[in-house]
Amino acid sequence: MKTHTVDRKIMWGDLDSLGIVFYPRFYEWIDASGHLFFEALGLTIGDMWRKRKVLFGLVETSCRYQRPGRYHQEVRITTHVDALTEKTASLKHLISDRSSGALLVEGYEKRICLDVSDPDNFRAIDIPPDILTVLQHAMKE
Repeated sequence: MKTHTVDRKIMWGDLDSLGIVFYPRFYEWIDASGHLFFEALGLTIGDMWRKRKVLFGLVETSCRYQRPGRYHQEVRITTHVDALTEKTASLKHLISDRSSGALLVEGYEKRICLDVSDPDNFRAIDIPPDILTVLQHAMKE
């Protein structure tokens, strides 16, 4: 299974009034990590949008919180393809403490392949065969 890793440091603006990561920040990091994962596979979201009129839109997302993130803590976000169907790709994201490896958050996002050639009428389509092959290969690496 091919994974992609992003390291980051938790900053003051990531925190809530209790001094722990404000939960929407995890969703921001997961979304960004998903885009970077696609890029690492050679599937740049912007290029697919402009050149092929194809995007992977979110249809489901969730997080399971294990431990709070704290100011200046260094975390590692590891992303991989968890499941594929004809129209969807599900990504799993593990957010862990870099030094101890302790899991903070397990994140999940399910993305559906969309034809966006008509901005007023997006429609779900089968994942194009070349893109599906790349995603299948990533699951097996």
